[in-house]
Amino acid sequence: MEILKVSAQSKPKAVAGALAAVLREKGAAELQAVGAGAVNQAVKAIAIARGFVAPNGIDLVAVPAFAEIDIDGEERTAIKFLVGPR
Repeated sequence: MEILKVSAQSKPKAVAGALAAVLREKGAAELQAVGAGAVNQAVKAIAIARGFVAPNGIDLVAVPAFAEIDIDGEERTAIKFLVGPR
């Protein structure tokens, strides 16, 4: 599954475009975000992506979960969103 990393500075429309492209190609994707700002941008991107793929008959659903990731040798807790069709 393709992993897209979202930061607080990510533009939601750009992330949504990348997410829509991955969904069309592979059927599902995972977004990872560390911090409140990044989670905010990820949620906005998922909402925008729903509009991008709706004309193709795809109804997106996102399942949030925790993920332990390694950033510069340090363990961090991220929020991951498993995104796929309903």
